[in-house]
Amino acid sequence: MRTRVVAWIAVAVALVCVPPVIADAALGEQLFTSIHREYPGATTALVAGLIESAAAFAGVLTLGSLVTVAFLHARTRKSARRVQSAPDLTALLVSSVSWCVLSLASIVASAADTNGLALSRVISPDTMLRVYSFGYMPRAWTVTAVAALVVALTAFLATRWATLLLGLWAGCIGILAPVVVGQILVGPNHDVGSDAGTLQTLVIGLLLAPLLVDAILGATGAPRTDRGRLRLLARIGVPAALVLEIVLAWFKLQGAGALGTPTAALEGVRILLLLAMGALLLVRGSGTLEGRRVTALGALLLAVLGAGAAMLRIPPPQYFVPTSIPQVFMGYEVPEAPSAEVLLSTGRLNLLFSVLSLAMIVLYLAMVISLRRREDRWPLSRTIFWIAGWLVVLLATNSGIGRYSAPDFGVHMAVHMSLGMLAPIFLVQGGIITLMLRASAAHARTVGIHAWITQALNWPVMRTVYHPALVFVVFIGSYYGLYFSPLFGLMMRYHWAHQLMNLHFLLVGYLYYSLIIGVDRPPRPLPHIGRLGYILAAMPFHAFFGVAIISSSTILAETYYTYLDLPWADLAHSQQVAGSVAWAGGEVPLVIAIIALGVQWARQDDVEARRRDRHMDRGLDDEFDAYNEMLKKLSDRKGS
Repeated sequence: MRTRVVAWIAVAVALVCVPPVIADAALGEQLFTSIHREYPGATTALVAGLIESAAAFAGVLTLGSLVTVAFLHARTRKSARRVQSAPDLTALLVSSVSWCVLSLASIVASAADTNGLALSRVISPDTMLRVYSFGYMPRAWTVTAVAALVVALTAFLATRWATLLLGLWAGCIGILAPVVVGQILVGPNHDVGSDAGTLQTLVIGLLLAPLLVDAILGATGAPRTDRGRLRLLARIGVPAALVLEIVLAWFKLQGAGALGTPTAALEGVRILLLLAMGALLLVRGSGTLEGRRVTALGALLLAVLGAGAAMLRIPPPQYFVPTSIPQVFMGYEVPEAPSAEVLLSTGRLNLLFSVLSLAMIVLYLAMVISLRRREDRWPLSRTIFWIAGWLVVLLATNSGIGRYSAPDFGVHMAVHMSLGMLAPIFLVQGGIITLMLRASAAHARTVGIHAWITQALNWPVMRTVYHPALVFVVFIGSYYGLYFSPLFGLMMRYHWAHQLMNLHFLLVGYLYYSLIIGVDRPPRPLPHIGRLGYILAAMPFHAFFGVAIISSSTILAETYYTYLDLPWADLAHSQQVAGSVAWAGGEVPLVIAIIALGVQWARQDDVEARRRDRHMDRGLDDEFDAYNEMLKKLSDRKGS
């Protein structure tokens, strides 16, 4: 058993860490001078490539271990709520601690690598403090180190299953931090490339990395993970990773002669390896993932990670394509002013929100079909609301409105209002949580979706997140804290930050409206009169927010919009439009929410009245009988 574990570690190191070292050794100084960077020396370059690739691999293994412990571990109903000591938990603890240590080392290594300094110089505290902010990578690895520490503490201290969700959230942030500020941040069409890289990183970490964990557990002789769930993750993850890799290849291989570059060769290798993984899943006998098949899939995945680590050391062709200022910040050109005709006739693919929206619609419809097969009804209106909400998201992010949300403040505010105020009104009436609970109710005897949702809803952290006061403060405070601080101008400069802003709008809006008109019962439900007050309390803040933007003498994010230097831009007029949109776009959805709340309130009263009528007809209304008895006693007293 020990020999097999040592062999696995040796194979992992060879496949993941050796390719970037070979790339540095083969190309040497050319890797740096071609993009006008100082060469830090062969030793520093080799060490930096080795440490950063090892840290990235540890992050992938950590996410895979988290998914294994949380969702693939064979749990009984009695142990469903607890996190117990087991080999997969040990793997999580070891990988997360390793990830944290390697990330800390990557801070120093990346600072030396990106600034053209030898490691011996950067180790000095004074030098490190000076060069830390030069380049994104040292700060990105700092975020990763903190996230890895959170995961490690979660693995060490967690006793309840739901606590693993905190580690999963931190792990996703940590693994993405070095990715979003890396090669996918540069060049024309980097908005599409950035989304593809972000999605693929999550797909590999959440869906495919459990294959590596399962192979390691098998090598140690420990019980292996749930076969059916592991197979499902692999069958979703491999095609998704392959499609996203093709998008990344299209993005990176721009310009003349790109097909003859090392990046093109490595992209071809990754695509072939992912095709091999897909073929291995489809061959006869793939109904179950036996140990050898998982081991082979894990080895292929390690090779995919190794080729990716080598690519990160080589400047890709898109670095050398002539790029305009708008392309530097946004990834694309906007030569025309955002007139009504242009907004209606143009568009721009927002890959992240397209995948998210379509995945949510498909998942919802799949659960509705599952209910119908069990002859269980689900209201058609809820399905319509859910699809309508995601169609609003698609329209706001992929149409001409989405395209001009980055260069024009007025259009940006329209997207903000659509994502934060309009789409959630529809989404919360879809009742996704209720649907998931009902669709998984048939498997209530096993620990699965039904048990996971129930435990998450009863988790104290979730109750805190759903606290009406906290939701209200975040919902209202986000507007003022973002737009009336330097944060807005800073986040608009980076595609990943702009996407994070949009996700925040959507999530916070969903939380707010779920407390008012949501079909799903929140951990802290409000009475109908409290919900009405909740809406009315928000109205003045939204009105004042719009007025504050209109009356502001300062152009918000002026530096960013000045950098774009668009010939059609009128920053003062755009800000006036943004304030007007914020005013109307904030008030109208709240009025719609009041109407929807009134309808729900009337329906509940009607249902309650019918229930009382049925009880009275059956002689079961104790209150009515008690009232009659009281009248009889009063009458008897008067008669005596």
